[in-house]
Amino acid sequence: KQYLVANRMRCIMEDYKFASLSALVSRIQSMPGLKEKVIDAMTTNETFWFRDAAPFDALRDVVLPRLLIEERRPSLRIWSAACSSGQEPYSISMVFEEFKQRNPGILLRDPEIVATDISMSMLNNARQAEYDSLSVSRGLSKMRRRQFFDELPASRYRLKRSITQRVTFKQLNLKDTYASLGRFDIVFCRNVLIYFAA
Repeated sequence: KQYLVANRMRCIMEDYKFASLSALVSRIQSMPGLKEKVIDAMTTNETFWFRDAAPFDALRDVVLPRLLIEERRPSLRIWSAACSSGQEPYSISMVFEEFKQRNPGILLRDPEIVATDISMSMLNNARQAEYDSLSVSRGLSKMRRRQFFDELPASRYRLKRSITQRVTFKQLNLKDTYASLGRFDIVFCRNVLIYFAA
């Protein structure tokens, strides 16, 4: 997808007065802030709430009953890889909240949701847990919007602490080792895999 790389790098090359892509690449490690700008330009950052409902339905209807009711696990650790601006890990947290309300007393401890992304700017946005009206309209029912968000001025919405407190955000390049993250019961890696051919 050379056209994609060239298109996304065009503005950076103009800003830094690079004559070619190879000139940009040769300076990427030595110029402060350049690497982060390239990462932000190259990441797609396309996501929305409950994207492709099937995995969230399976989490609610199959995985959680098996692990928490049948196996009686005291808690769970979940990894949301390539979390972008946070919609996936927060959607997972909403599923847990709804499951907890339907099954009172079943969770001894709240699950830990670790959300990672390569883009620091996306992680900073995700930590804020604030979204505009367009963002909250993509994939969220009105009922979930009322239940899980506080409305702010200027048509913005903030997630409630009951949802955000389960989620921890960390920067991670999936090409690097992720052993330091520890073990997980459930891994969501859909925001990466959907861009690869089967």
